[in-house]
Amino acid sequence: MTGRTRPDPDTALLARSRLVLGLQTAAAITISLLVVGVLAVVVVSRGQRAAAEAEVRQTAATEEDVIDPPPDTWIFELKTDGTLEGTKSPPAGFPDLAALTRVQAGGPAETTAANGYLTYTRRRPEATVQVVASMRPQRDEQRRLIAAVGLAELIGLLLAAASAVLLSRRATAPLGEALARQRQFVADASHELRTPLTQLHTRAQLLDRELRTGATPAEIADDVHQLMVGTRQLGEVVEDLLLSSQPDRWREDLTRVDLTAVAAAVVAAEQSRARTQSVELTLSPVSSGPAVVNGREPALRRVLTALVDNALSHTPPGGHVTIELDPASEPRRVTVVVRDDGSGFDPADAERLFDRFARGGHGDHRRFGLGLALAREVIAGHRGTITAHGGPGKGAAFTIRLPAAPSDHSGEA
Repeated sequence: MTGRTRPDPDTALLARSRLVLGLQTAAAITISLLVVGVLAVVVVSRGQRAAAEAEVRQTAATEEDVIDPPPDTWIFELKTDGTLEGTKSPPAGFPDLAALTRVQAGGPAETTAANGYLTYTRRRPEATVQVVASMRPQRDEQRRLIAAVGLAELIGLLLAAASAVLLSRRATAPLGEALARQRQFVADASHELRTPLTQLHTRAQLLDRELRTGATPAEIADDVHQLMVGTRQLGEVVEDLLLSSQPDRWREDLTRVDLTAVAAAVVAAEQSRARTQSVELTLSPVSSGPAVVNGREPALRRVLTALVDNALSHTPPGGHVTIELDPASEPRRVTVVVRDDGSGFDPADAERLFDRFARGGHGDHRRFGLGLALAREVIAGHRGTITAHGGPGKGAAFTIRLPAAPSDHSGEA
């Protein structure tokens, strides 16, 4: 039975954040459009009602007969002698005799709206006049306006949804980047701290064994010094990891680094492990001269430590691991090679070795982890390159090329 893959919590969090932001943005835009549409309909409706009332009043004040009223309008006159005259073919229910009677008896002018008609009744010297106007044109206009507002609302909703998707993606992009950086930092820290902690543990075991066998202070002095150096370097690794999580600051702290001294320190730190595995670990400067680069010493030391750790992990007892430095192999470049005669790898995997958690191909099912991927990131940050060469059963060689630091003439007159 195939197991279901659990979703990545960070991916699920980003998806939820985008959904919530998208819905909120779409709802805000939609509600805004709806409010504007409703206000438009209300304002237009009130304007139409005011215009219609003004028109019927004007008609009641100026029309002299009931024969030829304006379109969709009917006029009725109740004379003082009780005679009623009106426009032909009035709508059902008109005239409103009750209103005519009340106004003729001395009541105030009346305006009513019912059943789609607006009625205005007023008294004139010769008769009481009632004007009835159909509200159908205004209602038709209102329906057209509502339809237009509805269409605009629908289009606005689609645009709001599209805008919400775009805005939510842009809004959550920094969150996604922060989560990815956090995941990478945790993975890098857990990997990079493993080797120095292992070295410290090994050194502490040696000290414990020497103290139990009655070793003198002079005999354990070197191991105590190496333990102190290891703790300082562990602090530098932590500081460098924190700094690497802030790319903008990383290049501000570059200094002149002597790779010969760094390589010697790495060999000294890993020598105990190499002896335990019966592997010969040596440093071989190919040519004399300084091997100085501009960079961060803790980061470069981590790279060499990772390469030596990788070499020791794949070299059997009786094998050899060598760090070769050649500051003069190429103009204005320093070359460092970490070479072993261990199990090697398929040349087709030379690039895959530097991918995070990549697996070997062509029948090699090893998982390469993070060490080499982090090494390439550090070297690339120093504007250098790292390449791998080897073959199955023929060992491996990792070559680092870094720009040489300009000659320091600060001490010259």
